[in-house]
Amino acid sequence: MKIEMKNGKLVVPDYPAIGYIRGDGVGEDIFPQAQKVFDAAVLKIYGQKKKIEWQKLLAGGEAFETCGEYLPKETLAHINENLIAIKGPLMTPVGESFRSINVTLRQKMDLYACVRPV
Repeated sequence: MKIEMKNGKLVVPDYPAIGYIRGDGVGEDIFPQAQKVFDAAVLKIYGQKKKIEWQKLLAGGEAFETCGEYLPKETLAHINENLIAIKGPLMTPVGESFRSINVTLRQKMDLYACVRPV
């Protein structure tokens, strides 16, 4: 189910659909472990009442291999529609005409903070 914004507050269903971008390089190793941590935290706090429904989104090298572009429109549309996504580290392709995928995501999503874990 979708997470919604009502009266300026997030409304989170019991089984929220949260998109994830696995990432490139170390992201391939890190992100599956991060998912386990998120799932364990939800289980610890809510028991069986709530659970994340993970939805894979493409970006980075995997997206380029699959779709021919580093940040598919479908990925941006999913994030816009569902309000929340989690991503692993993404590479920055080398070339004059390409911008960082991370910078592009921040600009397209109008993000002003880069929150990092402690």
